[in-house]
Amino acid sequence: MHPKVASEQLGHASLGITLDTYSHVMPGMQEKAAESIDAGLRKALVG
Repeated sequence: MHPKVASEQLGHASLGITLDTYSHVMPGMQEKAAESIDAGLRKALVG
């Protein structure tokens, strides 16, 4: 779910509150981001 949607659904005053509260409970985010960047760079270098 997009963080903005979650923020609105939870009634938070700002997206920052949602991210500060819940982002730590999303394991694998850093790894997933690194994999996406890696894939993009590989594609750019090959193509």
